[in-house]
Amino acid sequence: MAEFGALSLVPPLLAIVLAIVTRKAVLSLFVGIWAGGIILTGGVGLGQTFDWIAAAIGESVFHAQIIVFTLLLGSSVAMIWRLGGSHAVRDFAIERIDTKRKAGAAAWILGVVLFFDDYANTAVVGSTMKDVSDHLNISREKLSYLVDSTAAPVATLAISSWVAFQLSMIESGYAATDLAESEIPDSFGVFLQSIPYNMYAILAIAMVGIIVLSQRDYGEMLTAEHRAAETGKVTRDDARPMQDVEAELGKPNIDDPRLVSFFLPIVVLISVTIGSALYTGYEPGASLYDVVTGADYAVALIFGSFAMVVSTYALGYVYNILSLSESVDTTIDGFGIMLTAVTILVLAWSIGNVVAPVEDGGLGTGAYIAALVEQFLSPEILPVVVLFTAAFIAFSTGSSWGTMAIVTPIAVPVAWNLTGSHTMVAAIVGMVFSGAIFGDHSSPISDTTVLSSTFTGADLIDHVRTQFYYATTVAIVALVLMLVWGYTRITPFALLAVGVVSLVGLVYGLSEFDANRRGIDPKSTTEPPEAAPADD
Repeated sequence: MAEFGALSLVPPLLAIVLAIVTRKAVLSLFVGIWAGGIILTGGVGLGQTFDWIAAAIGESVFHAQIIVFTLLLGSSVAMIWRLGGSHAVRDFAIERIDTKRKAGAAAWILGVVLFFDDYANTAVVGSTMKDVSDHLNISREKLSYLVDSTAAPVATLAISSWVAFQLSMIESGYAATDLAESEIPDSFGVFLQSIPYNMYAILAIAMVGIIVLSQRDYGEMLTAEHRAAETGKVTRDDARPMQDVEAELGKPNIDDPRLVSFFLPIVVLISVTIGSALYTGYEPGASLYDVVTGADYAVALIFGSFAMVVSTYALGYVYNILSLSESVDTTIDGFGIMLTAVTILVLAWSIGNVVAPVEDGGLGTGAYIAALVEQFLSPEILPVVVLFTAAFIAFSTGSSWGTMAIVTPIAVPVAWNLTGSHTMVAAIVGMVFSGAIFGDHSSPISDTTVLSSTFTGADLIDHVRTQFYYATTVAIVALVLMLVWGYTRITPFALLAVGVVSLVGLVYGLSEFDANRRGIDPKSTTEPPEAAPADD
């Protein structure tokens, strides 16, 4: 069986570098996949390239389900727009959310509350806040950051699709140890113990709050926010938004937009998704824990998004706004506004096939990285090594779940064999979560990054470039704190408090430094004129 070593890093890194430099995500991803085909075959590699792309759609039920979910949500977004729901909620919110700080806080709170699935989180929060943030001259890059940096982090801290998957990975890791079955702790207990060690996720959520409440920015986000505040342009002139409903569908011809046209479909989405998840996990005699961890969240998302579409059809009929024919046409138009997102998702998943284990037809990138870092292991730095490894794999592959599948079953037995401590295992589980999310937040080939950009209408690469500064700041703080923990075993709760204070200081210090260097204000607080009409 061929071993590709360092060459296995070339396809994902090439795709990422090209995407950041050229801002052409589709082209960059395809070139990365093609490079993998060349490496694997030793020839032109086009046949292998398209095999990987086809497999990303046809051989993964989960991928196909996410595509259906995304298209159905596109239909719902289009229907809500045509029904006037987006205008109604904007008019409603503008009367109550009249500052950038209030808008940011609303997005932050919504992101924390909708913890059960990161995909549903990005769809609901992005769709809800986009028109409001546009009115207040908040850049689409900023809104994408607020959405992305609460969705996945929150999903790893509460019962969700993420946790259900990670529990199975914890069990796989313990199965590889020398412990007898009776000595293996409950995987849910290990997860609960790991929560305070999931420092990147916790501090990322805190960082969003700090940025929102302080209204300070630095790096490319400062540029984006000043552009939006001073010119009213929520995207840069040559940006390619992942979704632009008004440009695609035009303004709805609604004289009296109703709030029910927005809130009813959203409530239906959340209710049916949660209800379907519980239903798919239910078995006679099952506990609530068993139901939640055994649920099929992908199927639940499809049921929820389909019910959402049905509710918009009903609203169009009841209020005599859209005929059945017009609703069907709008549904098809809604599919269209999601085509860019779906294309990038498929190509990002195809990169995942490129870097898959060698026995699965890939280049074995994850196994190569994991083997590379094993030589640096010691009990004191093990958490940091796992954090770095998970982050690099997630950054390179664009898959948090793929990262958890690669790293957790390896890291758990290593942590146990090295220390004989279940506490260390819990810390390692937290570090896998943290590294996977940080890698996702930094990578333009991550599905969660793509969907965050999609539902906020941002340019994908602009979102990645602006978020990178904040994600890196949080990751460095988390790394330092876990290094301290490795040598001192100070309670992680005290370290988290230190981390939050450190982030406050860093945000103020970096924003002042960057603003002074450019000769501008670290706060972009310009609000739209009070007299501005709500439907402009």
